[in-house]
Amino acid sequence: MKKPPQIGRSLFRDLPRLSGRRSASLVPQRRIAGPVSWVIAIMIALIVIAAAGGLGLNNLADRARADLSGAVTVQIAEANAELREKQSRAVAAELVQDPAVASLRAVPQEELGALLEPWLGSLDAEGAVPVPALIDVELRREADEAEVARLQALVEKTAPGARVDAQSSWLKPVYSALSALQYLALVLIALLSVTGAAAVWLAARSAFTNHHETVEIVHLLGGTDEQIARIFQRSVAIDAALGGLIGLVLGGLAVLLIGQQFEGLDSGMIAGGTLSRIDWLVIAAIPLAGMLVALLTARITVMRALRRML
Repeated sequence: MKKPPQIGRSLFRDLPRLSGRRSASLVPQRRIAGPVSWVIAIMIALIVIAAAGGLGLNNLADRARADLSGAVTVQIAEANAELREKQSRAVAAELVQDPAVASLRAVPQEELGALLEPWLGSLDAEGAVPVPALIDVELRREADEAEVARLQALVEKTAPGARVDAQSSWLKPVYSALSALQYLALVLIALLSVTGAAAVWLAARSAFTNHHETVEIVHLLGGTDEQIARIFQRSVAIDAALGGLIGLVLGGLAVLLIGQQFEGLDSGMIAGGTLSRIDWLVIAAIPLAGMLVALLTARITVMRALRRML
């Protein structure tokens, strides 16, 4: 659009005034984004909850892998109680001399009976239900397939029929489920981000349409596309910052409340899913990322609309 022939030079000298609050006053600031701040607040709160869940699941999986990476269990299934006890002591004596073994513990039969009592009832009657002898072994290195096979061959010399299992293998289905939940959290975050950006796009497009005549006047007065875009960006930034702060508070309170409920379970595995300081910093940065997405969306929307005007 061509500038007016006689007043263009004087107006271009006043272009710096088309910034900040003075530029914003050219377009009525009845919350250009309208209810978008509440939409952003809801989106940010849901993203905070999803991100906290994903981070907690990641911490839980990492803690479980670290704790069980070198743990194996030796199971001696022998019906004769005396022979079972004898083989258990012999296997323990053999393993304790192995350089790969850091520590071991023979699980008492009383402890095994207490664990099985809810399902099998009291095991006081000798021989009623033969319970295998268990030895928990902690290795100095990872219990991979080769290491398990070596230990299996070692214990079979003393206790034929004994079985060596890596404890981490028992939790493979759990790891798969945790990974699936983490991917679900990422998908939810992506969908919520797209939804928030769409809300800002609709709000900016509607605001630009409502103030189309005002924008044309600003153009005639010498305002550039960059300056006009900043007018809309400023209002969107205020709404995005307000909505992001509200969403962070609501989402953070929900995460703390859910965390307290899980702490009440008094489970060692659940305790591994607590959020670290870095996790909380990542969560605190979510509103900032949301505001940047809102600003970028508003800018692209307004700039494209301005190009269509020319």
